Amino acid sequence: MPLPPFRRAPGARPRARLIPRVLAVLAVVLGTALAGPVPEARAAVTLTRVTGFGSDPGALTMYVYRPAALPAHPPVVVALHGCAQSAQVYADNSGLPQLADQHGFLLVLAETGTANNPNKCFNWFQTADNRRGQGEALSVRQMVSHAVTAYGADPQRVYVTGLSAGGAMTAVMLAAYPDVFSAGAVVAGLPYDCTRDNSPYTCMNPGVDLSPADWAGRVRDAYPSYTGPWPRTAVWYGDQDTTVAPRNASELRDQWTALHGLSQTPTRTTTIGPDATRQDQYLAADGTVAVGVDRVPGIGHGTPVDPGTGSEQCGSTGAPYFLDSVCSSRWIARFFGLDTTRPGDPDPGGGGSAACWTASNYAHVQAGRATTSGGSTYANGSHQNMGLYNTFVTHTLKESPTGYYTVADTGCP
Repeated sequence: MPLPPFRRAPGARPRARLIPRVLAVLAVVLGTALAGPVPEARAAVTLTRVTGFGSDPGALTMYVYRPAALPAHPPVVVALHGCAQSAQVYADNSGLPQLADQHGFLLVLAETGTANNPNKCFNWFQTADNRRGQGEALSVRQMVSHAVTAYGADPQRVYVTGLSAGGAMTAVMLAAYPDVFSAGAVVAGLPYDCTRDNSPYTCMNPGVDLSPADWAGRVRDAYPSYTGPWPRTAVWYGDQDTTVAPRNASELRDQWTALHGLSQTPTRTTTIGPDATRQDQYLAADGTVAVGVDRVPGIGHGTPVDPGTGSEQCGSTGAPYFLDSVCSSRWIARFFGLDTTRPGDPDPGGGGSAACWTASNYAHVQAGRATTSGGSTYANGSHQNMGLYNTFVTHTLKESPTGYYTVADTGCP
């Protein structure tokens, strides 16, 4: 069967580069490896598409999730989806919008499409897209600039995270724009510029073993004149991942600890979450965590989530590659310094007793406790799917903090 070439959507801006046939083949195979078919899902989170954010040389699409109670000069978190996914799928399942509501940050979601890559993968392995000042990397950087100017966001508090190909692209953004991103979290991704002299297949599995100095040199080469501080970096991996081998977690650790001038031996090790995820932390001289490596036991390739209404839970397993284990997005938000709660703390902002309402989905929507989309009802704040929008389906909603509702049918408060 002939392999589909890279193509451009009707009316889309031409890409200013020639893509060799071998990369078209790689994109097809990598897309198949990094993500399978994603079923159509109802949108649970309302995103706003943003146009005119820049010249967009990478032909990406920008979406924004803006919490209702967004503070002045908010932080920005950029999220990059995996292959065969979309911005909407990542928003609906990662748990990031829930955390944006709780902790007041602007969520920017970049999206690629089949015009760039037949399997909707970010092109982390192409020099035309993984270098400063060009391609997809520049498009993402332009989204950040637009967020700062259009939403009054704080340019000193900009962060990036992503899954798989989006995780590899997260490493690209940290390397190419260390002057833009304060920190990043790579989920099931790869070290920056592994494909300089290796095939993407080899980089993914079994992975490439370079010295920490060699890996660090590749990041420095991305912006040779840069002399400022390096972004703090968190790494998340499932220890059963056969798509992007867990060896890449160690190579990413080597790359970023070397940049920070740190040993590859962790300063401290602990376990977190309901599944005893191993967390290794590498501390800078001032006591901050410069690099963190989180190895999630018993899961393969995907974003770790922990569906539920508990204070440590987030996300959904409603699409492939969102794996029931630990709420990685909450721990990532903590690493970024956006979530200042600790395990065991009450729900964010819930300083008093929770308020509860039992009513039909129709009544909840009319009272402003929920919204409706596509015939379904979603709790405001948590975006939990409450079922059909009618007067027959009844739920109890708990409000804690103010304006944040979760389904509490089993008991409230």
